Amino acid sequence: MPESRFDQIWYGGVRPSWLLRVLGWLWRCVAALRSVLYQQRILRASRVTVPVIVIGNLTAGGTGKTPLTVYVARFLQELGHHPGIASRGHGRSSTGLQWVRADSTAADVGDEPLLLQQRTGLPVCVAARRIDAARALVAAGCDVVLCDDGLQHLALARDLEICVVDGARGFGNGLFVPAGPLREPRSRLYSVDLVVINAAADAPLAADVPTGLQMRLVGDLAWPVDGSQAPRPLTEFAGTELHAVAAIGNPGRFFAQLRRAGLTPVEHAFGDHHQYSAADLQFAQGQVLLMTEKDAVKCRRFAAPGHWYVPVEATFEAADTQRLRQRLMALFTGRDLLP
Repeated sequence: MPESRFDQIWYGGVRPSWLLRVLGWLWRCVAALRSVLYQQRILRASRVTVPVIVIGNLTAGGTGKTPLTVYVARFLQELGHHPGIASRGHGRSSTGLQWVRADSTAADVGDEPLLLQQRTGLPVCVAARRIDAARALVAAGCDVVLCDDGLQHLALARDLEICVVDGARGFGNGLFVPAGPLREPRSRLYSVDLVVINAAADAPLAADVPTGLQMRLVGDLAWPVDGSQAPRPLTEFAGTELHAVAAIGNPGRFFAQLRRAGLTPVEHAFGDHHQYSAADLQFAQGQVLLMTEKDAVKCRRFAAPGHWYVPVEATFEAADTQRLRQRLMALFTGRDLLP
């Protein structure tokens, strides 16, 4: 699969143009100014009456925030809490505050909020301002608010920040959007509470990846998008002529996952948050088509019997599991349980 032009510039060693460099410099200046304005309380963050956990990243594109949000939400439920999830609903066509329901469409509420609601069954609220979504969740009885993304959304005060880093790609060329992948400087890592490294089993860590908790995304079952069949192990598709689509921040991660399972799909990458139509998938008519879970929530209404999606789960080694869970529990005990 050929890389996109931005992937070639951000991660492939292609030199960005002077215009991209100027725009990246302007982005960096604006980000620094906003940070100072909030630090000096010239701009003030709004707070809700329950703990707020932000799971974000420093770079444009996917790093594994959504699977980690699912993991954290489930653990909080195990503790007996009632979490809710706040989002802006990137890419949605609706306006105003919206509650995400199981029968919502990605066009109305955004693909990631819909995935999170269907995966967790929790209250999920989208609004242009995350503080509005957070307030609605608290009013609905939630005792902790999770934000999938939002590390740069400083208008909402938070009690815990978790930054997810792509272990294989790191921070690319180290420049700011659009010349590079950075949305904030790497020094921002020193101010977050936890750094989580999304590390693939068979890929070395990039040289600029910091120390952090090691997370792996695992998924070895394919589920029918239309719900008409039982799930199948990915290995059963070995030797089959098949296609794979991905409209996520880093499509290459999904395609690599399939190759690790012994599959050799024809790869089709779409832009992040792409709104699929049936015509987009005509190339796979009558053939097996694999996609991510984020794709599936947008393709379910026109899915064919040969369309399958591959959900992933966030996993940690025992020591990192304990560290993450202790830090989450400390939010409610008021004591820092970490050494």
